[in-house]
Amino acid sequence: VQLQASGGGLVQAGGSLRLSCAASGSTFPLYDMGWFRQAPGKQRGLVASMTSGGGTTYVDSLKGRFTVSRDNAKNTVYLQMNSLYPEDTAVYYCAARPLFKSNYDYWGQGTLVTVSR
Repeated sequence: VQLQASGGGLVQAGGSLRLSCAASGSTFPLYDMGWFRQAPGKQRGLVASMTSGGGTTYVDSLKGRFTVSRDNAKNTVYLQMNSLYPEDTAVYYCAARPLFKSNYDYWGQGTLVTVSR
């Protein structure tokens, strides 16, 4: 599967952005999907994920501000980000994990989110 992330940009602190990740192919509903981010000088880490069945997980520190969703008819997963802080500045990546596998095997190219003070 090929993934294309979009929706990043420059936003002021307190603002919102919605990231999208469009997937190719007809098997998208079978993949667990994840959003990751990598801030300058830091390792990439999981932000949120949604299983093929619709179950969600979030990094504790982001609960209540970020929401992951998916539209299988559009082969797209979203990340709604509200009340953004400058510390949320990072490159955001989407990734797909095949069923019954432990690793995310497919990655999008990343989209940059910059939150200004």
